[in-house]
Amino acid sequence: MFNNIYRNTRVLITGHTGFKGSWLALWLTQMGAKVTGYSLQPPTEPNHFDLLDMDIDSIIGDVRDMVTVKQVFKDQQPDIVFHLAAQPIVRLSYKDPVETFTSNVMGTINILEASRESDTIRAIVNVTSDKCYENREWPWGYREIDALGGFDPYSTSKGCSELITSCWRNSFFNLKDYNVMHHVLLASGRAGNVIGGGDWALDRLIPDVMRAINQDEKVMIRNPHATRPWQHVLEPLSGYLLLGQKLLAGQKEFAEAWNLGPSEDGNVTVGEIVELVKESWPKTDYRVITIPNQPHEAGSLRLDCTKARTKLHWLPIWSGNMAVEKTARWYRAFYESNEVRSLEDLRCYVEDAKKKHIVWAEE
Repeated sequence: MFNNIYRNTRVLITGHTGFKGSWLALWLTQMGAKVTGYSLQPPTEPNHFDLLDMDIDSIIGDVRDMVTVKQVFKDQQPDIVFHLAAQPIVRLSYKDPVETFTSNVMGTINILEASRESDTIRAIVNVTSDKCYENREWPWGYREIDALGGFDPYSTSKGCSELITSCWRNSFFNLKDYNVMHHVLLASGRAGNVIGGGDWALDRLIPDVMRAINQDEKVMIRNPHATRPWQHVLEPLSGYLLLGQKLLAGQKEFAEAWNLGPSEDGNVTVGEIVELVKESWPKTDYRVITIPNQPHEAGSLRLDCTKARTKLHWLPIWSGNMAVEKTARWYRAFYESNEVRSLEDLRCYVEDAKKKHIVWAEE
């Protein structure tokens, strides 16, 4: 996969103990990469990272600690960094905006600065969010050229992270100076709402649903009509890895921002997602509640991924229904049989990509 570029490549993942980071670490280890993770302790118990029990160098630390971050780069000498470490919860960002901004803004700056001083880094993929856009509740998808912004602290912090990425690309990793003044290519990836097995974060729809099912309770749904771009976690990861492949190969035209969202069938409401879960796990039950004076949450958000489809030749593999089905089956196997189906899901995803002749799966 990915032209075998990750075999024996030194990869640093920040946020490797989190939901998305642990899936990325699993995929990279399966491709023979030499993976180092730098992150805080796993955020929940249980957690996907511990369940996978991977053979990687796991360093517990904070991306806000510039001294330690630079030492990790010096010691590990990575070729590429996937920066995923962040405070990722919208509602938590209202409770602790300072932590959200220091983690998501200064954390990004520290990683970029450590990369700038590194003699080995050749590629950086900064993982941000679909929420980085100034959301005007449009019925069409946001494009990479649309205005960045954000209503809540989390969304604004991700918009800031994108601006910082653009600043460092222009100021220190300018494409005109590539291989003359520097040797680093920097891209960012803006994904939709990711779902999949192994997420136990609070205030996320799927983990909340799965916890309620396991406890034979009804899950409380706040915004059943809110529309989001739902996708299985492996979808944006394939995009990040494809971007990383291009950057490691020195293809500087890919050192840009990229939307990596689902197909149109992934843009569905919260209520529809819960009903889809119920099809795979019939004991699912929920109740819509109204809580006064709640923080603002976007009613509609879509991504236009035309650029990724036409230039990067990246395409989603699983439909929205398939993403929900795979996710529900993962949790059902875990809660009923203590099985961890992550590697099985990854292999299935890759096989489906090959059947569709997706470029990264055929190389």
